[in-house]
Amino acid sequence: MDATNPASFTSPRVGEPRAIWAAGALLGEGLCWSPSRQAIYWVDILGEALMRLDLAGGRQSTWSMPSTLGAVAERAGDRGLVLALRRQIAFFDPDTETLQRLDEAEPALPGNRFNDGKCDPQGRFWACTMDFACTAPTGSLYRLEPHPGGPRLVRAWAANFAVVNGPAWSADGRTLWLNDTTRGVVYAFDCDPASGEVANPRPWLRLGLGDGLPDGMTTDAQGRLWLAHWGGSCVTCHAPDDARELARIAMPASHVTNVAFGGPDLRTLFITTAATGLDAGQLAAQPLAGALFAVETDAVGLAPPLFAG
Repeated sequence: MDATNPASFTSPRVGEPRAIWAAGALLGEGLCWSPSRQAIYWVDILGEALMRLDLAGGRQSTWSMPSTLGAVAERAGDRGLVLALRRQIAFFDPDTETLQRLDEAEPALPGNRFNDGKCDPQGRFWACTMDFACTAPTGSLYRLEPHPGGPRLVRAWAANFAVVNGPAWSADGRTLWLNDTTRGVVYAFDCDPASGEVANPRPWLRLGLGDGLPDGMTTDAQGRLWLAHWGGSCVTCHAPDDARELARIAMPASHVTNVAFGGPDLRTLFITTAATGLDAGQLAAQPLAGALFAVETDAVGLAPPLFAG
């Protein structure tokens, strides 16, 4: 694969989606693969729940949270998880069920909540905020930086989007993608891997009419971007150079919310969906809305980085 040659980004082979947990989540999101546990974490934001599915035995575990919960990542040293609660970042140990709250992000914006997030290869945890009503352009992008005196939450970008989703990074870490969901635009930013500073936002992909809105996303080992389509009933795969579509996975639920690679060989694409926003007729036609899905691919994902703090 030659990153300078657009033809080098090949179309991956993908299988059919299969429901592996028909949870009926109001707003499934927050996927994080755990290599150590061979399990997939995910959340129901509006259901205020953290969930984990152990692949080998199929064991399902659920923890109730004190507020909405948008994103989850593992901490280094087997020290549990870092969570994006509604107003705060927090540490959580699923074995002892101990929750440690960190600083509140936006006390002057009570209508905001944390949404999507994940760790970068340098061990920082990134999380987006958004307007709970999905109308006011008050969303931002934050990063939680490890520090000897305790983690520090830094606002990385005042996005001024109503709903912010992502982020995801290019193979070299120098491009960060972030979604302006309500306007249907995926933005690319310049990113300094060492400092975490982002700059130069520019539209990278605009979803067409009927394709829904860009939601959660991830990249694979080739650097291809995989994108969940809210209201679009699909996941698409895009070349990182010019955003052209390389593959499409049709989903049996219209509100597709997040994607992440996992499994023993990192070739399984996990996909979350949502039941919220659907009327009775739509719910009857989409009995698997809110389920967790898995799709087998020939693409290889990247093991999720751990939070270093």
